[in-house]
Amino acid sequence: MEENNDIEFNSRLNLEELKISVAQIKTELAKVIVGQKHIANLLITALLAEGHVLLEGVPGVAKTITAKLLAKSLEVDFSRVQFTPDLMPSDVLGTSIFNLKTSNFEFKKGPIFSNIILVDEINRAPAKTQAALFEVMEERQVTMDGVKYPLEAPYMILATQNPIEQEGTYRLPEAQLDRFLFKITIDYPNLEDEVEIITREHQLKTTKLAQITNSLSKDKIVQYQSLISQVIVEPHLIKYIAEIILNTRNNPFLYLGASPRASIAVLKASKAFAAINGRDFVTPEDIKQIAIPVLQHRVIITPEREMEGITSVQIINDILQSVDIPK
Repeated sequence: MEENNDIEFNSRLNLEELKISVAQIKTELAKVIVGQKHIANLLITALLAEGHVLLEGVPGVAKTITAKLLAKSLEVDFSRVQFTPDLMPSDVLGTSIFNLKTSNFEFKKGPIFSNIILVDEINRAPAKTQAALFEVMEERQVTMDGVKYPLEAPYMILATQNPIEQEGTYRLPEAQLDRFLFKITIDYPNLEDEVEIITREHQLKTTKLAQITNSLSKDKIVQYQSLISQVIVEPHLIKYIAEIILNTRNNPFLYLGASPRASIAVLKASKAFAAINGRDFVTPEDIKQIAIPVLQHRVIITPEREMEGITSVQIINDILQSVDIPK
Protein backbone atom coordinates (compact mmCIF):
# COMPACT_ATOMS: atom_id res chain seq x y z
CA MET A 1 0.00 0.00 0.00
CA GLU A 2 2.98 2.32 -0.26
CA GLU A 3 2.93 5.32 -2.55
CA ASN A 4 5.24 5.61 -5.53
CA ASN A 5 6.40 9.21 -5.68
CA ASP A 6 9.07 8.64 -8.33
CA ILE A 7 6.73 8.72 -11.31
CA GLU A 8 6.13 12.09 -12.93
CA PHE A 9 3.40 12.85 -15.44
CA ASN A 10 0.99 15.59 -16.42
CA SER A 11 -2.26 14.98 -14.58
CA ARG A 12 -5.55 15.90 -16.24
CA LEU A 13 -7.02 16.60 -12.78
CA ASN A 14 -5.47 18.88 -10.19
CA LEU A 15 -4.83 16.42 -7.37
CA GLU A 16 -2.08 18.33 -5.56
CA GLU A 17 -4.37 19.75 -2.88
CA LEU A 18 -5.93 16.34 -2.32
CA LYS A 19 -2.49 14.75 -1.89
CA ILE A 20 -1.52 17.40 0.67
CA SER A 21 -4.75 16.85 2.62
CA VAL A 22 -4.25 13.07 2.61
CA ALA A 23 -0.66 13.51 3.86
CA GLN A 24 -1.91 15.72 6.70
CA ILE A 25 -4.46 13.11 7.80
CA LYS A 26 -1.79 10.39 7.74
CA THR A 27 0.51 12.59 9.81
CA GLU A 28 -2.21 13.13 12.40
CA LEU A 29 -3.02 9.41 12.63
CA ALA A 30 0.68 8.53 12.92
CA LYS A 31 0.90 10.65 16.10
CA VAL A 32 -1.00 7.88 17.89
CA ILE A 33 -1.20 4.78 15.69
CA VAL A 34 2.05 2.83 15.53
CA GLY A 35 2.76 1.09 12.21
CA GLN A 36 -0.37 -0.04 10.31
CA LYS A 37 0.24 2.49 7.49
CA HIS A 38 -1.84 0.40 5.11
CA ILE A 39 -4.85 0.85 7.42
CA ALA A 40 -4.59 4.64 7.21
CA ASN A 41 -4.39 4.36 3.40
CA LEU A 42 -7.49 2.18 3.24
CA LEU A 43 -9.52 4.35 5.64
CA ILE A 44 -8.80 7.49 3.61
CA THR A 45 -9.51 5.62 0.37
CA ALA A 46 -12.88 4.49 1.74
CA LEU A 47 -13.75 8.00 2.91
CA LEU A 48 -13.06 9.48 -0.53
CA ALA A 49 -14.83 6.58 -2.29
CA GLU A 50 -17.94 7.19 -0.15
CA GLY A 51 -17.69 3.73 1.38
CA HIS A 52 -18.16 2.14 4.78
CA VAL A 53 -15.49 0.14 6.61
CA LEU A 54 -15.57 -2.92 8.85
CA LEU A 55 -12.56 -3.18 11.18
CA GLU A 56 -11.99 -6.66 12.57
CA GLY A 57 -9.52 -7.75 15.22
CA VAL A 58 -9.23 -9.19 18.69
CA PRO A 59 -9.86 -6.84 21.64
CA GLY A 60 -7.09 -4.34 22.35
CA VAL A 61 -5.60 -3.80 18.87
CA ALA A 62 -6.85 -0.18 18.60
CA LYS A 63 -9.90 -0.68 16.37
CA THR A 64 -12.03 1.85 18.23
CA ILE A 65 -9.31 4.43 18.77
CA THR A 66 -8.38 4.25 15.06
CA ALA A 67 -11.96 5.11 14.07
CA LYS A 68 -12.09 7.95 16.61
CA LEU A 69 -8.77 9.36 15.42
CA LEU A 70 -9.91 9.45 11.79
CA ALA A 71 -13.01 11.40 12.76
CA LYS A 72 -10.97 13.72 14.98
CA SER A 73 -8.61 14.52 12.08
CA LEU A 74 -11.58 15.81 10.06
CA GLU A 75 -13.89 18.78 10.64
CA VAL A 76 -17.01 16.62 10.70
CA ASP A 77 -19.76 15.58 13.10
CA PHE A 78 -19.05 12.32 14.90
CA SER A 79 -21.18 9.94 16.91
CA ARG A 80 -20.63 6.56 18.51
CA VAL A 81 -23.06 3.70 19.07
CA GLN A 82 -22.05 0.81 21.31
CA PHE A 83 -23.85 -2.28 20.02
CA THR A 84 -25.10 -4.61 22.76
CA PRO A 85 -27.50 -7.60 22.80
CA ASP A 86 -30.33 -5.43 24.19
CA LEU A 87 -29.92 -2.50 21.76
CA MET A 88 -33.10 -1.67 19.83
CA PRO A 89 -33.33 -0.23 16.28
CA SER A 90 -34.87 2.96 17.70
CA ASP A 91 -31.73 3.44 19.82
CA VAL A 92 -29.81 3.75 16.55
CA LEU A 93 -32.21 5.40 14.12
CA GLY A 94 -34.29 7.55 16.44
CA THR A 95 -37.93 7.50 17.51
CA SER A 96 -41.16 9.45 17.23
CA ILE A 97 -42.11 11.34 20.40
CA PHE A 98 -45.52 12.88 21.10
CA ASN A 99 -45.31 16.64 21.62
CA LEU A 100 -48.00 17.74 24.07
CA LYS A 101 -47.76 21.38 22.96
CA THR A 102 -48.42 20.69 19.28
CA SER A 103 -50.37 17.43 19.74
CA ASN A 104 -48.20 15.89 17.03
CA PHE A 105 -45.52 13.23 16.89
CA GLU A 106 -42.03 14.58 16.29
CA PHE A 107 -39.10 12.51 15.07
CA LYS A 108 -36.14 12.62 17.45
CA LYS A 109 -33.07 11.71 15.42
CA GLY A 110 -30.77 8.97 16.68
CA PRO A 111 -26.96 8.83 16.66
CA ILE A 112 -26.97 7.52 13.08
CA PHE A 113 -27.54 11.13 11.97
CA SER A 114 -23.96 12.33 11.80
CA ASN A 115 -21.09 12.39 9.30
CA ILE A 116 -18.87 9.65 10.69
CA ILE A 117 -20.52 7.05 12.89
CA LEU A 118 -18.54 4.56 14.94
CA VAL A 119 -20.57 1.39 15.41
CA ASP A 120 -18.57 -0.35 18.10
CA GLU A 121 -18.73 -4.16 18.26
CA ILE A 122 -21.38 -4.40 15.57
CA ASN A 123 -21.60 -8.17 15.89
CA ARG A 124 -22.72 -8.02 19.53
CA ALA A 125 -26.23 -6.84 18.57
CA PRO A 126 -28.89 -9.23 17.24
CA ALA A 127 -30.08 -9.28 13.63
CA LYS A 128 -33.02 -6.95 14.23
CA THR A 129 -30.73 -4.11 15.29
CA GLN A 130 -28.09 -4.88 12.67
CA ALA A 131 -30.82 -4.65 10.01
CA ALA A 132 -31.50 -1.06 11.09
CA LEU A 133 -28.32 -0.10 9.22
CA PHE A 134 -29.34 -1.58 5.85
CA GLU A 135 -31.12 1.51 4.50
CA VAL A 136 -28.68 4.09 5.86
CA MET A 137 -25.63 2.26 4.48
CA GLU A 138 -27.01 1.86 0.96
CA GLU A 139 -29.39 4.78 0.46
CA ARG A 140 -28.03 7.36 2.92
CA GLN A 141 -31.49 7.96 4.39
CA VAL A 142 -33.79 6.85 7.21
CA THR A 143 -37.47 6.15 6.59
CA MET A 144 -39.60 6.61 9.68
CA ASP A 145 -43.44 6.65 9.71
CA GLY A 146 -43.43 7.01 5.93
CA VAL A 147 -41.16 10.07 5.97
CA LYS A 148 -37.66 9.95 4.44
CA TYR A 149 -34.89 11.75 6.31
CA PRO A 150 -31.76 12.19 4.15
CA LEU A 151 -28.33 12.00 5.76
CA GLU A 152 -25.77 14.76 5.35
CA ALA A 153 -22.69 14.20 3.20
CA PRO A 154 -20.03 13.11 3.80
CA TYR A 155 -21.42 9.97 5.40
CA MET A 156 -19.38 7.01 6.59
CA ILE A 157 -19.97 4.14 8.98
CA LEU A 158 -16.91 2.70 10.70
CA ALA A 159 -17.88 -0.56 12.37
CA THR A 160 -15.67 -2.69 14.59
CA GLN A 161 -16.08 -6.34 15.43
CA ASN A 162 -14.25 -9.07 17.24
CA PRO A 163 -13.61 -12.28 15.31
CA ILE A 164 -16.69 -14.46 15.12
CA GLU A 165 -15.05 -17.11 17.31
CA GLN A 166 -15.29 -14.74 20.28
CA GLU A 167 -18.05 -15.56 22.75
CA GLY A 168 -21.29 -13.56 22.65
CA THR A 169 -21.25 -12.44 19.03
CA TYR A 170 -23.76 -12.68 16.17
CA ARG A 171 -22.61 -13.33 12.62
CA LEU A 172 -23.33 -10.42 10.29
CA PRO A 173 -25.67 -11.39 7.40
CA GLU A 174 -24.14 -11.48 3.92
CA ALA A 175 -26.43 -8.64 2.76
CA GLN A 176 -24.94 -6.36 5.38
CA LEU A 177 -21.34 -7.43 4.81
CA ASP A 178 -21.85 -6.63 1.14
CA ARG A 179 -22.62 -3.02 2.07
CA PHE A 180 -19.16 -2.47 3.52
CA LEU A 181 -16.66 -1.22 0.95
CA PHE A 182 -13.73 -2.65 2.91
CA LYS A 183 -13.14 -5.18 5.60
CA ILE A 184 -9.81 -4.39 7.25
CA THR A 185 -8.21 -6.97 9.52
CA ILE A 186 -6.04 -5.51 12.28
CA ASP A 187 -3.40 -7.94 13.50
CA TYR A 188 -1.20 -7.93 16.56
CA PRO A 189 1.83 -5.61 16.28
CA ASN A 190 5.34 -7.01 15.85
CA LEU A 191 7.98 -6.70 18.58
CA GLU A 192 9.36 -3.36 17.36
CA ASP A 193 5.89 -1.78 17.15
CA GLU A 194 4.89 -3.24 20.52
CA VAL A 195 7.92 -1.60 22.16
CA GLU A 196 7.00 1.71 20.48
CA ILE A 197 3.39 1.44 21.71
CA ILE A 198 4.52 0.87 25.31
CA THR A 199 7.10 3.66 25.11
CA ARG A 200 4.56 6.18 23.79
CA GLU A 201 2.07 5.24 26.49
CA HIS A 202 4.76 5.66 29.14
CA GLN A 203 5.64 9.13 27.84
CA LEU A 204 2.05 10.26 27.27
CA LYS A 205 1.27 13.56 28.97
CA THR A 206 -2.26 14.04 27.63
CA THR A 207 -5.07 12.02 26.08
CA LYS A 208 -4.50 10.40 22.70
CA LEU A 209 -7.31 12.33 21.02
CA ALA A 210 -5.95 15.65 22.32
CA GLN A 211 -2.88 15.17 20.12
CA ILE A 212 -4.96 15.23 16.94
CA THR A 213 -5.95 18.40 15.06
CA ASN A 214 -8.58 18.44 12.34
CA SER A 215 -7.42 19.33 8.87
CA LEU A 216 -10.20 18.66 6.37
CA SER A 217 -13.68 20.23 6.22
CA LYS A 218 -16.96 18.62 5.15
CA ASP A 219 -17.08 20.71 1.98
CA LYS A 220 -13.54 19.70 1.00
CA ILE A 221 -14.31 16.01 1.51
CA VAL A 222 -17.39 16.26 -0.72
CA GLN A 223 -15.32 18.19 -3.29
CA TYR A 224 -12.63 15.49 -3.30
CA GLN A 225 -15.28 12.76 -3.61
CA SER A 226 -16.62 14.51 -6.70
CA LEU A 227 -13.08 14.86 -8.08
CA ILE A 228 -12.42 11.14 -7.68
CA SER A 229 -15.46 10.28 -9.79
CA GLN A 230 -13.58 11.87 -12.73
CA VAL A 231 -10.55 9.54 -12.46
CA ILE A 232 -10.01 7.65 -15.73
CA VAL A 233 -10.57 3.89 -15.92
CA GLU A 234 -9.75 2.41 -19.32
CA PRO A 235 -12.17 -0.16 -20.82
CA HIS A 236 -9.59 -2.97 -20.58
CA LEU A 237 -9.32 -2.31 -16.83
CA ILE A 238 -13.09 -2.45 -16.42
CA LYS A 239 -12.93 -5.87 -18.11
CA TYR A 240 -10.08 -6.82 -15.77
CA ILE A 241 -12.28 -6.02 -12.75
CA ALA A 242 -15.15 -8.04 -14.25
CA GLU A 243 -12.87 -11.04 -14.85
CA ILE A 244 -11.67 -11.02 -11.23
CA ILE A 245 -15.25 -10.92 -9.96
CA LEU A 246 -16.35 -13.64 -12.39
CA ASN A 247 -13.51 -15.85 -11.16
CA THR A 248 -14.85 -15.63 -7.60
CA ARG A 249 -18.17 -16.99 -8.84
CA ASN A 250 -16.58 -19.89 -10.73
CA ASN A 251 -13.97 -20.79 -8.12
CA PRO A 252 -14.48 -24.35 -6.80
CA PHE A 253 -13.19 -23.32 -3.37
CA LEU A 254 -15.92 -20.69 -2.95
CA TYR A 255 -19.52 -21.47 -2.06
CA LEU A 256 -20.56 -17.86 -2.77
CA GLY A 257 -18.81 -15.46 -5.12
CA ALA A 258 -18.81 -11.66 -5.22
CA SER A 259 -21.85 -9.67 -6.35
CA PRO A 260 -22.11 -6.85 -8.93
CA ARG A 261 -21.97 -4.49 -5.94
CA ALA A 262 -18.45 -5.84 -5.39
CA SER A 263 -17.51 -4.93 -8.98
CA ILE A 264 -18.65 -1.36 -8.38
CA ALA A 265 -16.80 -1.31 -5.05
CA VAL A 266 -13.54 -2.35 -6.74
CA LEU A 267 -14.06 0.36 -9.36
CA LYS A 268 -14.73 3.15 -6.84
CA ALA A 269 -11.98 2.10 -4.45
CA SER A 270 -9.34 1.80 -7.20
CA LYS A 271 -10.21 5.30 -8.45
CA ALA A 272 -9.84 6.74 -4.93
CA PHE A 273 -6.62 4.80 -4.36
CA ALA A 274 -5.17 6.16 -7.61
CA ALA A 275 -6.15 9.73 -6.68
CA ILE A 276 -4.54 9.68 -3.23
CA ASN A 277 -1.37 8.53 -4.96
CA GLY A 278 -1.53 11.57 -7.24
CA ARG A 279 -2.78 9.91 -10.43
CA ASP A 280 -5.91 10.71 -12.42
CA PHE A 281 -5.98 7.23 -13.96
CA VAL A 282 -6.27 3.71 -12.54
CA THR A 283 -3.60 1.06 -13.05
CA PRO A 284 -3.87 -2.73 -12.64
CA GLU A 285 -1.75 -2.38 -9.49
CA ASP A 286 -4.40 -0.12 -7.92
CA ILE A 287 -7.01 -2.81 -8.52
CA LYS A 288 -4.79 -5.52 -7.04
CA GLN A 289 -3.98 -3.41 -3.98
CA ILE A 290 -7.62 -2.93 -2.99
CA ALA A 291 -9.00 -6.30 -4.17
CA ILE A 292 -8.51 -8.16 -0.89
CA PRO A 293 -10.13 -5.60 1.47
CA VAL A 294 -13.00 -5.23 -1.01
CA LEU A 295 -13.60 -8.95 -1.57
CA GLN A 296 -12.51 -10.92 1.48
CA HIS A 297 -15.81 -10.41 3.36
CA ARG A 298 -18.04 -10.83 0.28
CA VAL A 299 -17.16 -14.44 -0.55
CA ILE A 300 -17.94 -17.62 1.37
CA ILE A 301 -15.50 -20.53 1.41
CA THR A 302 -16.83 -24.06 0.95
CA PRO A 303 -17.01 -25.97 4.26
CA GLU A 304 -14.43 -28.49 3.09
CA ARG A 305 -11.81 -25.84 2.31
CA GLU A 306 -12.62 -23.93 5.48
CA MET A 307 -11.92 -27.07 7.52
CA GLU A 308 -8.55 -27.30 5.77
CA GLY A 309 -7.70 -23.82 7.07
CA ILE A 310 -7.85 -22.08 3.68
CA THR A 311 -8.82 -18.41 3.97
CA SER A 312 -10.63 -16.06 1.61
CA VAL A 313 -7.46 -13.96 1.39
CA GLN A 314 -5.52 -16.93 0.02
CA ILE A 315 -8.21 -17.70 -2.56
CA ILE A 316 -8.44 -14.06 -3.72
CA ASN A 317 -4.66 -13.91 -4.03
CA ASP A 318 -4.76 -17.04 -6.18
CA ILE A 319 -7.45 -15.47 -8.37
CA LEU A 320 -5.38 -12.29 -8.78
CA GLN A 321 -2.42 -14.43 -9.85
CA SER A 322 -4.49 -16.41 -12.36
CA VAL A 323 -6.22 -13.49 -14.12
CA ASP A 324 -4.07 -11.99 -16.87
CA ILE A 325 -3.07 -8.39 -16.22
CA PRO A 326 -4.11 -6.21 -19.18
CA LYS A 327 -1.25 -4.59 -21.10
